[in-house]
Amino acid sequence: MSIDNLKSALPGYAKDIRLNLGSLVTTSSLSEQQLWGTLLATAIATKSPRVIAEVSGEAAGHLSAEAFTAAKAAASIMAMNNVYYRSTHLIGDETYATMPARLRMTVIGNPGVDKLDFELWSLAVSAIGGCGQCLESHEKVVRSAGLSREQVQEAIKIGAVVNAVATTLEAEAALAAV
Repeated sequence: MSIDNLKSALPGYAKDIRLNLGSLVTTSSLSEQQLWGTLLATAIATKSPRVIAEVSGEAAGHLSAEAFTAAKAAASIMAMNNVYYRSTHLIGDETYATMPARLRMTVIGNPGVDKLDFELWSLAVSAIGGCGQCLESHEKVVRSAGLSREQVQEAIKIGAVVNAVATTLEAEAALAAV
């Protein structure tokens, strides 16, 4: 299970995606935990069994058990938050923004790893989830904690590329079954 397996599985028309995946993994300015946690959380956010299996297999060799669990938790909590906060924003009635969510989110306050890393993973998952409010919120936290705009951009690019890998491989599997 590995990133190399994903790259090898991509068809010729997805050469750009293959090259992007390779360069993001080999030239990262993120710490090893930040990089592999972002890869794992975004793989889970794609819902692609193949991408999740390949990335998680390799990520397990780069992350502590606590970081592995925290990356999964980031994907899980943001699956809820991205839907909730995107919806309350898109309704267009500001009253919803003032109403208490009454949804448990304690993992955000105590993720079991450096809060900065968890926030970065949440930001990358939110890029896939398409929640502007979550993106803004997590970007402010990681920037105020010292990450550069380039590092934020890198996490977003990881989410974009992992999502493209999942879309391509799932489409190819569906087309092969036709």
